[in-house]
Amino acid sequence: MKKLKVMLVDDHVLLLEGVTSMLANIEYIDIVGKASSGEEAINLAHEAEPDIILMDIIMQGMNGIEAARWIKEQNPDIRIILISSEVSENYISLAVKAGVEGYLPKDVNKVTLMEAINKVKKGEKYFAQPITNIILEAFYRQETSDKVRASSGDGLTKREQEVLQQVALGKSNQEVADDLFISIKTVETHKTNILSKLGLRNTAELVKYAIKNNVIEI
Repeated sequence: MKKLKVMLVDDHVLLLEGVTSMLANIEYIDIVGKASSGEEAINLAHEAEPDIILMDIIMQGMNGIEAARWIKEQNPDIRIILISSEVSENYISLAVKAGVEGYLPKDVNKVTLMEAINKVKKGEKYFAQPITNIILEAFYRQETSDKVRASSGDGLTKREQEVLQQVALGKSNQEVADDLFISIKTVETHKTNILSKLGLRNTAELVKYAIKNNVIEI
């Protein structure tokens, strides 16, 4: 049976050895390397060619999320599970954008760790329940916010709201058309409708409206 090559990354020796101990008696796992920083992880990943990397987020120098992004760019086949005490919405969002396959809190037990490894090695994603809860809360909050904006009385359609946001960010008609996969003429039509519905005269007033109503952040 081909062994699963696992690499560990954490700048706390005690925690690094703790994970090593958890995996020591798993016959199909081979720990092919250990690193203590994001920079070291990038270099070691190139040399050891692991199947899975278990990596902390907060480390001296380059953090685990940034290291994950670099490793994924060099070798997208390497699967990465972040194990961290940091489970904030911001870190989760950045981790997902970096392309990681899993995210676990540091107090994870052996059963959950092995479940995550086995899921990820099959090409699936694994996010522990606390992580999933934060993702769902963020999703529902965004959905609620969208519904509030949609029913705020401005009468804009969802597409018009998208165009409003893009224009307010200073994008040209061509850039808006490219981003939304519509024609420039359609963009111009939407802008005309938006100005009419909101009782605005020009793009400058549209931008002021967007800032005042939190359509964009400054």
